[in-house]
Amino acid sequence: MNSIEDAVQLFENGYMCSQAVFAAFSEDYGLSREQALKIGACFGSGMRKGEVCGACTGALMALGLKYGDNKAESNEVCERFLDEFKRQNGSFICRDLLGCDISTPEGVKQARDNNLFKEICPEMVRSAAEIVDEILK
Repeated sequence: MNSIEDAVQLFENGYMCSQAVFAAFSEDYGLSREQALKIGACFGSGMRKGEVCGACTGALMALGLKYGDNKAESNEVCERFLDEFKRQNGSFICRDLLGCDISTPEGVKQARDNNLFKEICPEMVRSAAEIVDEILK
């Protein structure tokens, strides 16, 4: 299984979007899956506030494992990632991607009632992982 499929599988197995993307790439850069899952735990659902998509946050953490020693290089890959994610998906803000504000109980209910976490989020995880994979090559 490649890192992209691994990320989607982790998400579908109940991990947060941030955990799934980060953990799928972490072992290649010296961080255990278990550590990555712990580190990524509080970044899902746009840090629970509908802000930057957790799949993007996980992706940026994964890129940081490779490029974090060089500020200029890490800044460049961060911008490259976010620009490409936005180009592909229209935004990198969770509430914009879902079309509802999941920082409120009403927004979470709307997302659940409309299966947004099962229909949109896996695609965001896949998109983020594909972009990371491309950048890492």
